[in-house]
Formats: sequence, C-alpha cells, structure tokens
Amino acid sequence: MLSIGIVKETIAGERRVAITPDVVPRLRRAGLRVLVEAGAGAAAWFPDSAYGEAGAEITGADELYGGAEILACVDRPRTDRLRAGRFLIGLLHPDAAYTGELAAAQVTAASLDRVPRTLSAAQAMDALTSQENVAGYRAAVLAAHTYERFFPLLVTAAGTAPPARVLVLGAGVAGLSAIGTARRLGAVVTGYDIRPEARAEIASLGAAVLDLGGEGAGEGGYARTLSEHEQQAQRDELGRQVARHDIVITTARVPGGRPPLLVTETGLKDMRPGSVVIDLACGNVETSRPEETLVTGNGVTVIGAGNLPATMPAAASTAYAHNVCAFLEHVLRDGVPALDRTDEIQAAVIITGGAA
Repeated sequence: MLSIGIVKETIAGERRVAITPDVVPRLRRAGLRVLVEAGAGAAAWFPDSAYGEAGAEITGADELYGGAEILACVDRPRTDRLRAGRFLIGLLHPDAAYTGELAAAQVTAASLDRVPRTLSAAQAMDALTSQENVAGYRAAVLAAHTYERFFPLLVTAAGTAPPARVLVLGAGVAGLSAIGTARRLGAVVTGYDIRPEARAEIASLGAAVLDLGGEGAGEGGYARTLSEHEQQAQRDELGRQVARHDIVITTARVPGGRPPLLVTETGLKDMRPGSVVIDLACGNVETSRPEETLVTGNGVTVIGAGNLPATMPAAASTAYAHNVCAFLEHVLRDGVPALDRTDEIQAAVIITGGAA
C-alpha cells in the first residue's frame, strides 16, 4: 500500500493544509495509507486528533518526507526535502527554475493551478477556481470591515446612511464571488470586464455592468493581453469611474503574464477620503504591494491581498482537499498512480516526470 503524506506548510502566512480530516476516509478507500505531519492542520483549526480519528497516522517531518510516496501540499515545498521517485501534488505555480529543481530531484509533480477550466471532467479538480472563490468572498468581507461606513442603505431615527458604491474590476471567479458577496452585504455594485461573456455574468448577479467598449476575450476563457494603446485608454476611463466609488476590488490577471495596471496613482488621488481599494492580483493598482496595507495622502486605504485564501484557511483547505482527492481518484489505479500524458488533464498539470 502506498502512502500519501500531508505536509505542514512553511511559508510565512500560509495557514492552509492540503488535506482535511473529512477526506481521509476517501483517500483510504482509494487504497492509500494517510500520513499527516504533526501540526499540519493546526493553523486551519484541524487538530492532529481529528486526523487520527479519521484514520490517518501522525508523523514527524523526516518520517513523512522519507516514507510517503505521494506528497500533498498547498505551496511549493523545498526541493532538497524531496526524494527521487516521489509524486508531488500542490499549487506549485511553476516557473522554469522550480521546474528544473524538481526535474533534477527526479520528482514527478502535478500543479493543480494548471487544471484546464474548460473541461467539464476537470471541474472537481479545479483548485484555482475553488481558491479564487474564497478570495473573492474574503475580499468583499475585508472591504466591508475596512470601510468605516455602512455597506447597506440604512434608514434610522438618526438619519439615512447611503449604501456603499462598490466597483469590481475583473469578473472571473474571484470577481464574481466578490460581486455576489458585496451585493448580499447590501452595497450598490458595478462590475467591469473586457470579455462579453463575463459582462453577461455580472448582469446575471444583479450588478450594474460598466461597459467601456472594446473586446478582450482570449483563449481558455481568460482575457487577452491588450495593446499598450488599449491599456492606456482603459486606464484613463477607469480613472474617471474609480473616483465615483467608495470601494474598488481588482481581480484581473493574465495567465503567464503580469497583471494589467488598471488603477493608477492619479486615479487613487481622485477618490474620496475613507475609500478602500483591494488588489487581489497585486499589480492592478499602481501603489499596491503584496500583503501590505497603505493609506494614501488623501486617505484611501490600499490593500495588496495576494493570498486571501490563507486568511480563511478552514474553508479554503476544505475546498482544496476535495480538489486534491478528485485528482488522485483520476490518476490512481488500484492505489497506484497511473500517469498518462495522453490524458488531457494530466498533460496540463504534470510539469515533471510522468509517462510520455
């Protein structure tokens, strides 16, 4: 019987865990022995005792890395801890350097942030979508917490408080989640996206659609990279729109490229004091920095929120654990990985090793 090891994350601020106790029986039914590094789930409020009750074995790090043939993680583990022949599954966001390290260590690796979103058979494995859904929800809640006025319209004996005006830039999974959450909190919400199909989804949630003209649909459901002229025209018009809102949440990304700059420093200067800007892409807003909060000279709070799922670890881990299990069930045959690069899903996610 092969073993799967659930590693304890070591990156600062990362509170998620790859496998939660509720899916341990599912892994055991798939023919795996489940090893959990001591304390792996503690930051997400899953104690070792919960894993033990579910049928997992609690081990130290050396035993886990040395004895588990399959390793499940959230963020990249150090490659010097990985032994040859291991099968690593995680949100690896691979670049050439890290992929080279994995190949040199003779590790087969699957990066679940590369699951093809357009395949219906891959939906249960789509970890990027599950985590972006959490991020969008959390962004709206964070905005409501940071904004020092009410989100909904309130009529009281002390007077009427107008609703917050929220603008969400980018209507992918995170953006739509933020739109839905902000509307449930009572804000007046407007969404913007350069893809026609995304604009239809904004409207389906009951939000207003900001249409600046132009079209930017790309491959795989993502937006294409705009020309420099198109980007400048977009920034100019968005600057005027941003100033009319109390909250701006940006979520726009381009796969394999830099996030587009949508909100300039000049645009921030035109916003009212007390406004809040949350940049999930950590690149859509000119002054934002990853995992930092700053307040501009005119009183606008700018939050670089590149890893919001880690701030909501119980929900994010639960969703991610189901993604990992779905992928394992797809590749396991009698408890052993049967890797096949002719399989469309495996071809997309396996970045090193695997059958040709």
